[in-house]
Amino acid sequence: MDTPTLAPHESMELHEALNFKTLCLAKSKLMQGLVFDQELKALMQKDVILSTQQIAELQAIYARAPFQAPVPNSPTPITH
Repeated sequence: MDTPTLAPHESMELHEALNFKTLCLAKSKLMQGLVFDQELKALMQKDVILSTQQIAELQAIYARAPFQAPVPNSPTPITH
């Protein structure tokens, strides 16, 4: 049985969600260096971990898009 593909509008919406989630991840990771409150820092770290998992899930769904830009397997990390 063939794997179902996403409709073009679904692919674009998923692409937008993936971009947004990636930007949020980068912001949370970068802002951790400016935060002194330990509770807030822990919350931001939890957001980084969850966002990383969610991005991986979105990328798995994105593989079903009928068209897509190539995504490198190991892009240059900006979150380290």
